[in-house]
Amino acid sequence: MSSPTTATRPSLAARVAARLDWRSNIIYIAFVVVFILFAIFLGNDGFLSPNNMLNIVRQTATISIMAIAMTFVIATAEIDLSVGSVAGLASVVTAMTTTQFGLIPGIIAGLAAGAVIGAINGGLVALLKIPSFLVTLGMLGLAAGLAQWITSSAPQPIADRLYVMIFGGGDFGPVPGLLVWTVLAVAVGWVVMNRTGYGRKVLATGGNPTAAAYTGIRTARIKFTVLLISGMAAALAGMLYAGRLESGRFQWGQGDELTVIAAVILGGTSLFGGRGAIIGTLFGSLFMGLVNNGLILAGLDVAQQQVVRGAIIIAAVALSRKK
Repeated sequence: MSSPTTATRPSLAARVAARLDWRSNIIYIAFVVVFILFAIFLGNDGFLSPNNMLNIVRQTATISIMAIAMTFVIATAEIDLSVGSVAGLASVVTAMTTTQFGLIPGIIAGLAAGAVIGAINGGLVALLKIPSFLVTLGMLGLAAGLAQWITSSAPQPIADRLYVMIFGGGDFGPVPGLLVWTVLAVAVGWVVMNRTGYGRKVLATGGNPTAAAYTGIRTARIKFTVLLISGMAAALAGMLYAGRLESGRFQWGQGDELTVIAAVILGGTSLFGGRGAIIGTLFGSLFMGLVNNGLILAGLDVAQQQVVRGAIIIAAVALSRKK
């Protein structure tokens, strides 16, 4: 007769199955499969060249940084649709301020733009209990319109070479600056999510906000802070756009919110909250960049690329499930 402990202990097969759950690891499987297919069919088109690999990293850096912050937002069962527009707004605010007042004021102004919008989003969601989908959808249009209005739709050039070098346009030896920014964002995000009390509170708030509140977690404050952080991360991404492309434009970041959300969901973060996977998010972002790069090398036009990306986003939502 088995003991109570033995009877209630999960079987070895069940534990192995849980570890090998294909849904939890779908992004790693998909990444490897797509990479191999592109390597086979696009190898002669330069897909495997070191320069192309670095281009993928450069092109996905801004998405990765926004996606790391979005992981915290979605882990609380909220969403931020305004990140792409905030990136565009921050890029023009930074460019205009840098031109008029110099490097440090330009950096502060760009981050402040993201912080203000993130605080507004967070306040409306946390204090007034307005659904984040509606708040950030409205902010998407507001930020984009504001960026276009203050620039009269004109690009804002950045002539400060130090800014360009630091924010995406330079390399640190053989290492692209954008790769350094990505690594820093992933490292900070992983530590905060997995090794701090704040990360545990984020997951608890998304998993069961009522139970979290009963344990003393200030769930409204958690939701406010994750949206504030998301706004500032989007602003940083916009500043990196401005540095890499040496100008601020309201178009930078346009449509990125869909790619960011797809990267987070594909990476294993639950759309219903309570689960966040920082490393998975990174691979989700790289996967989206890998697909974009491969489709361009394969000669697909813009419309066809949009069809494929749309299908990936639908698949990402379909694979998301409540834990």
